[in-house]
Amino acid sequence: MTQETQHSGARPRPDEIVAAMPFAAGLGIRLEAAGPDETVAVLPWSDAHTTAGGLLHGGALMALADTAGAVCAFLGLPAGARTATTESGTHLFRAVSGSEVRATARPVHAGRTQVVVQTDLTDDRGRLVARTTQTQAVIPG
Repeated sequence: MTQETQHSGARPRPDEIVAAMPFAAGLGIRLEAAGPDETVAVLPWSDAHTTAGGLLHGGALMALADTAGAVCAFLGLPAGARTATTESGTHLFRAVSGSEVRATARPVHAGRTQVVVQTDLTDDRGRLVARTTQTQAVIPG
């Protein structure tokens, strides 16, 4: 999944960030905290996000991780720069049923041309559900 956003220099509010990402907004993702050192996003439980077996779809988990990671990377960029996901790998550790999922994204590397972010996803009992590591290209303004 590729996400591209424009950074204006002023720190946008979490609701403004999600509103600028129609796919994330459509999934119901909300940001609890948004910053360049840590971003926390939540995907609420919805039957619309499940597999035939009633478990949360892996694609929904990966979309949550990609969203949190992209926001974290984006907020650390210089004014006018944009970011786009260029690589993402997710390890899924446990199934989720009936629980919202929280994503906590933190940068591992923030360089001139790329940002690498690690995002941990946990269920409502704090158990690790998945871990995603993604690379975001830095696109100068």
